[in-house]
Amino acid sequence: MFTISDSVHINAPIERCFLLSTNIELVGKTLGMKPIEGKTRGTIAPGDKLLWAGWKFGFPQMHETLITQYESPVFFQDTMGRGRFKRFQHDHHLFYIDGRTVLNDKIRFTLPLSWAGRIVARTILVPYISRVLRRRMKLLKKVAESQEWRKYLPEETLAD
Repeated sequence: MFTISDSVHINAPIERCFLLSTNIELVGKTLGMKPIEGKTRGTIAPGDKLLWAGWKFGFPQMHETLITQYESPVFFQDTMGRGRFKRFQHDHHLFYIDGRTVLNDKIRFTLPLSWAGRIVARTILVPYISRVLRRRMKLLKKVAESQEWRKYLPEETLAD
């Protein structure tokens, strides 16, 4: 099993950061994939299921995301239902410390194909997923700390 972790400090309220982390349109910007089935807009909620589709490494990809744990505004977990991985799980932890939100993400995955899967994971997927995770965190920080968050979150869900 491979584990990738990253974190970012965001100068914004934890509730805003949590909701932005669960926003499907914002997530799609960093994944380079589109939701085509299940919940496809807005923010995810406990028990939601989404099917993402796109192209990665020159091949069509499908990845079904199941929201398996959800504790607003501090934690949610998405787990792969079906896709190219043998196992894929992504934990999103949020903490509010000293007036800032800390977003800490941890991704755990394995690939099929035994030793060949481990080689592909180590040489290609770990660096790739690390870059995607870093890009996601930079985007969340940029959006949460500016007025851009208003494009993704309805006014009634969040007070300034």
